[in-house]
Amino acid sequence: MAEAAQQPVVFLTEGSKRTRGRDAQRINILIAKAVAQAVKSTLGPKGMDKMIVDDLGDVTISNDGATILDEMSIDHPIGKMMVEVAKTQDDEVGDGTTSAVVLAGGMLKRAEELLDDDIHPSIIIKGYRLAAKKAREELEKVAEDVKYDDKKALRNIALTSMTGKAAEAAEELADLVVNSIVQVTDNENNEIGIDIDNVKVEKKQGASLEDSKLIKGLLIDKEIVQGGMPKKIGDAKIALIDAALEIKSTETDAKIEISSPEQMQAFLDQEEGMLKKMVEQIKKSGANFVVCQKGIDDLAQHFLAKEGIAAVRRVKKSDMDALIRATGGTIVTRLEDLSASDLGKAATVSEKKIAGDDMVFVEGCKNPKSVSMLIRGGSEHVVDEAERAVHDALMAVATVIKSGKVVAGGGSIEVEIATRLRDYAHTIGGREQLAIEAFANTLEEIPRTLAETAGMNPLDTLVSLRAKHRAKDGKYIGVDVIKGKLADMNAKNVIEPMKVKTQAIASGTEVAEMILRIDDIIAGSSKGKEPPMPPGMGGMPPGMGGMM
Repeated sequence: MAEAAQQPVVFLTEGSKRTRGRDAQRINILIAKAVAQAVKSTLGPKGMDKMIVDDLGDVTISNDGATILDEMSIDHPIGKMMVEVAKTQDDEVGDGTTSAVVLAGGMLKRAEELLDDDIHPSIIIKGYRLAAKKAREELEKVAEDVKYDDKKALRNIALTSMTGKAAEAAEELADLVVNSIVQVTDNENNEIGIDIDNVKVEKKQGASLEDSKLIKGLLIDKEIVQGGMPKKIGDAKIALIDAALEIKSTETDAKIEISSPEQMQAFLDQEEGMLKKMVEQIKKSGANFVVCQKGIDDLAQHFLAKEGIAAVRRVKKSDMDALIRATGGTIVTRLEDLSASDLGKAATVSEKKIAGDDMVFVEGCKNPKSVSMLIRGGSEHVVDEAERAVHDALMAVATVIKSGKVVAGGGSIEVEIATRLRDYAHTIGGREQLAIEAFANTLEEIPRTLAETAGMNPLDTLVSLRAKHRAKDGKYIGVDVIKGKLADMNAKNVIEPMKVKTQAIASGTEVAEMILRIDDIIAGSSKGKEPPMPPGMGGMPPGMGGMM
């Protein structure tokens, strides 16, 4: 019996690999740290860009953490969890994606040190939870209120978000971002509603970033269907039609027998008459511009052109919805129902050639709740990165309008919260105190990294920052990366949405807790085959080859 008890019990498929206990935790932490390290240098206005080349040779050059991680070929499940942190941050608040990943990586790095001191993961997790809750409470206390119509403050938020991403034209783009968000914001009965999907962003290479513009209406990436139609219409009355201006085919298979040329001519005349009737109904409504979600027959185009009516066809559903919000029109599915009250209105509709493509500009709408931004740039990579910067800024401004709370940037808020957390740790005591202090040290990764990218001594910078924040009226002191010294970030107008910070702390803490809980990695495989992803420790961490 004693001999049988010593026999190893095999319950996994042949070829499966299993890593347990401390080894499993060490592998997971190593992967998470590597992912965080990959994007860490992009942080801040002086952060560096990354170039990612995919299997097809397509190149992406970006400073945006979520974009970089999304483009990387990360196979390891822990690496994918870190990518999810960035995606969640991007979806919720748009900005702070790199910060969220750096915080998650920093928490795990310091957790590893605590594990080496024989502190159990559950104690570390409890300490991190206490610290995250306290950090969010302190953020609420430190945050300042901003009104939704305070364009100056909103502009500073947009600038802070974009600095380092599209720095060449950040000033011009920030104005476009703020004006577009304020335009599409609804404020009824003191309830603010905002949807950034109401700001359509179109990008076209050519010209320069400074030539980007805001259209108070819609930019339709289509051309006017026929050369004989007017290319510019003043005082536009727009018919939005969700029906084909074509002769419908029968629902069932039908056969028409024609035995003489006269019958053929009568048949063609009948089709022509039906198309002419459709155009007459459009003309009768008073419309001089038609936006059709479906096709327009060549003969119908001819009749429309004769009446001086311009048209575009096969327009996307999203553009049709945007035209409703911009022009005040109504989509009509039966031409018989089209009337003057269904028409949208705009000051001008014109076709312009942008970067070799014809596009239709619907401009001068009265108080539009949907607008368009045209982003220009010298090359495809510049335009793509500018578009990402604009998206982040739009999200940041929209987030502030919804929450109404901002904090100082430049690493000042992280040092302030870290200082308060250290005081809080002493009131907790026990081993959880060490985890709370580790959390506080992790928050200081942000100002430390900003100092590194600015060429400052990170250790000296942190020591000075801690001293300043302990002094009276020092809570706004952060890293001025442009001048390479400490400065009052509030006075410098470097402000960020509070929600960006609370979301980064929440998502970073949650993923760190989840990874710390894992003490067993089982990589299964088909019988007799090697597992697709062995969690070995030799060389590079598994799944990270080719990403660094």
